[in-house]
Amino acid sequence: MTTIAELHDRARQRLVPEYYDYFAGGAADETALADNERAFRRLALMPRVLRGRADRDISVELPGARASMPVVVAPTAFHRLAHPDGELATARAAAAAGTVLIASMAATVGVGEMAAAARAVDPGAALWFQLYLQSDTRVTETLVRRATDAGCSALVVTVDSPVFGRHERDRRNGFADLPAGFAAENMRDLPGGRRNIEMTPMSWEHLDRLRASTSLPVLLKGILHPEDAHLAIERGADGIVVSNHGGRQLDAVPASIDALPRIAEVAGGRVPVLLDGGVRRGSDVAIALALGAVAVGVGRPVIWGLAADGELGVRQVLELLREEFDHTLALCGGQGPADLTRDLVTVRGPEGGKW
Repeated sequence: MTTIAELHDRARQRLVPEYYDYFAGGAADETALADNERAFRRLALMPRVLRGRADRDISVELPGARASMPVVVAPTAFHRLAHPDGELATARAAAAAGTVLIASMAATVGVGEMAAAARAVDPGAALWFQLYLQSDTRVTETLVRRATDAGCSALVVTVDSPVFGRHERDRRNGFADLPAGFAAENMRDLPGGRRNIEMTPMSWEHLDRLRASTSLPVLLKGILHPEDAHLAIERGADGIVVSNHGGRQLDAVPASIDALPRIAEVAGGRVPVLLDGGVRRGSDVAIALALGAVAVGVGRPVIWGLAADGELGVRQVLELLREEFDHTLALCGGQGPADLTRDLVTVRGPEGGKW
């Protein structure tokens, strides 16, 4: 396999059809899902020349972690539906790649086990924990404590999900819950007996309470509106993840990459800005960094690698993105991620135009 697209094809052949639709599908007409990738194709890089050096360094500093490249593993649920080893394989692959794994709250392996698997490969492996704030503060506090005990170095709070997205593929397939023998392991033995993630409207005050209850950095994932980015920074967020939830929540939203530049302007370097949604090539990573991100998250490509070839497949996805990004950086005349600036991005077409 030489591309993520080829790994996707192999994964589609190997996955149970309803599981494939769960991972591949988006909300409603799946416009946002498709546009996440299309938006990158509308953009192009304008390389600089006669700047080359062989000693490129593509590592990046992130909240609570240093990653070997500006690519992290985005939180995605239910990895054991893609491969029996599930999140254990993903954790080992991320650790081998020297990058951050954002453990999903809806993982089919507990965060403690994921951390142990990662650190068996690299004792310094970095994990973050993705969190949906719950109306019962005891549940949220227990989850934060489990993440802290597992050695997670940041919390990533998903803020775009007051209700579940409308997934029409899942409705047609009758896929509504995990099959027997599988569970959202982080949700076991919680106060009040809760076993499933509750989607409920939250407020900035809920974030304030979370910030007061933990010393871990807190990033907010799912921000698209610049004013929300401003409020997040004012309320003490330690980072922002520009994301439309992989097109799985509100379908009538822009592609993540289209929303990124205005968010980056608001942040103004005060907090790191990451992006997820639609990243399939190292050139996509370069475009996102040029438009203001410090790193990108990849979700579905990791699932395709996992389904295609387990841990080896995930490692292949991450190494493909590393190699492609480094190659793109060299061709753009850069020595490191900071050399990718907005003037290097243009709109495709006969007349072009600065982004």
